[in-house]
Amino acid sequence: MTADLRRAVTLLNESEFTCVLCKGDSIHTSRKTGISPMLDWLDSGMQLRDYAAADKIVGRAAALLFAHAGIREVYAQVLSQSALDYFNSQNIAVHYGELTPHIINRRNDGICPMEQVTAKISDPQEALHIIRETRERLRQGEQI
Repeated sequence: MTADLRRAVTLLNESEFTCVLCKGDSIHTSRKTGISPMLDWLDSGMQLRDYAAADKIVGRAAALLFAHAGIREVYAQVLSQSALDYFNSQNIAVHYGELTPHIINRRNDGICPMEQVTAKISDPQEALHIIRETRERLRQGEQI
């Protein structure tokens, strides 16, 4: 684990942040849930290549967003098997607290919709498009 990732994990564990990115003296934090922090940072045009990321929950959708951003190392308090497999296939260093078969939705009655729509996607650019589209559909109240 690099110094950047250790710093990100410490901030994650000692705060109410849900996602922390570190690279040297540069730190980005968020209290938003799900994939919102990464989407916000990507949509703002922020350059995140070679950052280390610590996140509360990482499923395949988040893993694809981290890859798209060029994140080099990730820690997840909870990590899905699909995200682990993806990180390993992309040679992105990953550390985690708990490994789970899949990420559960916010109603706790099924698989996370973002995990579902990215299940068979390996291309981060394609994933970004699908994730944005799915988020918009969910905001409009559509069931996935």
